[in-house]
Amino acid sequence: MGAPTFWDNTERAQKHIAKLNILKRSVLPVVAFQKKVDDVNVMTELVEAAAGAEKETYARELEAQVSGMVSELDQLEIASFLTGQFDKNNAILSIQSGAGGTESNDWADMLFRMYSRWAERREFAIEVQDVQAGDQAGISKATMLLKGENAYGYAKAERGVHRLVRISPFDANKRRHTSFCAVDVIAEIAEEQVDIEIPEAELRVDVYRSSGKGGQGVNTTDSAVRLTHLPTGLVVVCQNERSQLKNKATAMKILKSRLYERRQDEQRAEMDKFYGEKGEIGWGSQIRSYVLQPYQMVKDLRTGMSTSDTQGVLDGDLDRFVNAWLRAGCPRHRNKDIQMEE
Repeated sequence: MGAPTFWDNTERAQKHIAKLNILKRSVLPVVAFQKKVDDVNVMTELVEAAAGAEKETYARELEAQVSGMVSELDQLEIASFLTGQFDKNNAILSIQSGAGGTESNDWADMLFRMYSRWAERREFAIEVQDVQAGDQAGISKATMLLKGENAYGYAKAERGVHRLVRISPFDANKRRHTSFCAVDVIAEIAEEQVDIEIPEAELRVDVYRSSGKGGQGVNTTDSAVRLTHLPTGLVVVCQNERSQLKNKATAMKILKSRLYERRQDEQRAEMDKFYGEKGEIGWGSQIRSYVLQPYQMVKDLRTGMSTSDTQGVLDGDLDRFVNAWLRAGCPRHRNKDIQMEE
């Protein structure tokens, strides 16, 4: 950045500054925490050297300092697990209702709200790309872009089938119903990060008027775009912008990200995937169960993490599940489990 020609290319300079800021956010918290550790060592020596009331005062200060560092260390540890190639990228999160009609559509709407609240807690910006309303209530499908550092690194923990058990508000007989929805998460990939070319012959482009909420120029023009990749059958819809060109550009970016993820899925063993796009949205494939009746519990079937605070989870308090999944997937923790089993 100190080079005389640094600002000759503004776009390149901005990329370097963005990279520097990311590195600073990774390194500076560790440096600051190390300074706190050094301070604790000094305080420990003071406690050992003191006596009487002074010793008790120093001991209380030391205990308060260490207690405040525990949660900070926990966050540093979680951040250290985000070492994947695209973990720092934005995340494209999609929700698809399963079989069950209105009940599943309502569950998809609940998940949409839950992830929106979680993203707000994480201070991720949210851009809704597409929402398809259900026949009577809720939504049948939705896609949102979560923008922020490490958005994909955290959100990828939610990829899978989610199961809800409750007394249905749509059942006049007040019977208990089970609903399923699939959540898919892929990284938003920049052009320079991967090399994916889609020939025009492999692409079908449909344009139509946007549906749902929208003002003048949104629902009155053919601004919505649907891209279909003919060889794979992948379909991407974007209708959040007034401009057809912007919607097409966004849809193309999502399609390329999905194609890259599909390629990665084919290279990885199926046992390493909790859920793929061809997975069944039903019994036996869920990663998490949300039980509201006859008792209240949310349990992640991959890690065993559970809580009775169902309302908190549905309001976006998902970090306990995300962090447990990241820890379970960390090689250091897997090695510990293997050693314990041996």
